[in-house]
Amino acid sequence: MPMFRPDASLTVGNARAVLAAGLEAIRGGQTEFDLGGLAAVDSSAVATLIAWQRAAREAGRQLAFIGLPANLRSLVDLYGAAELLHLSADPLHRRDLPHH
Repeated sequence: MPMFRPDASLTVGNARAVLAAGLEAIRGGQTEFDLGGLAAVDSSAVATLIAWQRAAREAGRQLAFIGLPANLRSLVDLYGAAELLHLSADPLHRRDLPHH
């Protein structure tokens, strides 16, 4: 089964469609999402990842997010969502350091 890979953008403009595609992948048994191709993200990307993780948990599974780009990881850290998403701590993205 091929891994789910969203397109290059996950922003408020397409979040609803990307969310639906991810939920369909979860219903199909996907447990790994490759996010390495995402170039444009905003806060709706974090909300989408949380919704996917919740849907997977309700289905008795846990998602693994692979290849988080730095801009998305920075937003995840900013919103304190790493634990909700089951992401390991990344010393390069410590929340106690200032963000630019």
